Amino acid sequence: MRASVSFLDADTRQHCPGPNLLALIPLGRRGMWFMRVRVEGESMLPVLRPGDWLVVRRGARVRPGDLVVARLPADPAQMIVKRAAWRDGDGWWLESENQRAPGRRDSWDFGAVPASLLVGRVVLRYWPPRGTPRPR
Repeated sequence: MRASVSFLDADTRQHCPGPNLLALIPLGRRGMWFMRVRVEGESMLPVLRPGDWLVVRRGARVRPGDLVVARLPADPAQMIVKRAAWRDGDGWWLESENQRAPGRRDSWDFGAVPASLLVGRVVLRYWPPRGTPRPR
């Protein structure tokens, strides 16, 4: 699934790095930075839907089961939102929730993603608010 930092089919594309980054306030001694991401595409349905906005903690520790943002190995300018399934010697295996989504790309297509291409872990879906009807 893309995200537009906006992000593309949980594949993500950075559109406007300035206004879309929440990297405004360093928190703690290590300067934990956050960014916001907009989901595009259907590869993470039903967990994430197109139009959802997420907060991503850059450089956060990743565990199996976490939703993560990573750079697409074949095109590092594009980013994807996926579930970290497991870690092996070569990197993280990232999977879509909806394997039938048109344009879906994940580790079944390109293999394990090196840790150096992980951008961060999704910590919050903040839009639309809970209870708000979302288009299907």
